[in-house]
Amino acid sequence: MKLCVFDFDSTLADAETIDTLAEACGQAEAVSDLTEQAMAGELDFFEALTERVKLLKGLDYDRVQDICQNLPLMPGAVDTVKTLKARGYTVVIFSGGFRDATQHAAQQLGCDADFANFLHHKDGQLTGKVGGEMMTTNAKGDMLVRLQQLLGVSPAETVAVGDGANDRAMFAHSHTRVAFCAKDALKQHASVCIDERDLRVVLEVIPR
Repeated sequence: MKLCVFDFDSTLADAETIDTLAEACGQAEAVSDLTEQAMAGELDFFEALTERVKLLKGLDYDRVQDICQNLPLMPGAVDTVKTLKARGYTVVIFSGGFRDATQHAAQQLGCDADFANFLHHKDGQLTGKVGGEMMTTNAKGDMLVRLQQLLGVSPAETVAVGDGANDRAMFAHSHTRVAFCAKDALKQHASVCIDERDLRVVLEVIPR
């Protein structure tokens, strides 16, 4: 068995989910600044995430679902996942973002599973709170180790693809580490760097 784990925002999706949600509630600039700092490794991921979600308080949950189910995919995402599946890979999404988006994308792309956080909502609106197992700097690494143990997959049989500082944790447990249009904070930990915004390029560097 072989395993390929993708980050979601700005990797499989050609967008940052939380920034798109922030635009819908007039908090685009404040949230975008925090996102940029978090992805560059300048802010603790947990603190940046919780502060950004607070700014989404009051957004209608129906609007959240509509946005999350209509995010643009990265060019080549569909073909890349389809080809990896044909090569015998288990393909999984890890996201420090939200399952409202990753669950839909996983179904759309044919991924085997997705792991992300949950936006808390009450009476049809976001409460400004978030929970889940992907909220900390090391969460993706911890989840990847658990998944490898469950599937019987070694780091040598694991590929990780991401763009932000919080993807360093899963890179630590992957032999093939692809920095896709990534921040410098991640590139220095990668085995391969791709700067072309087409995921099909990843297929050229992933073991068959």
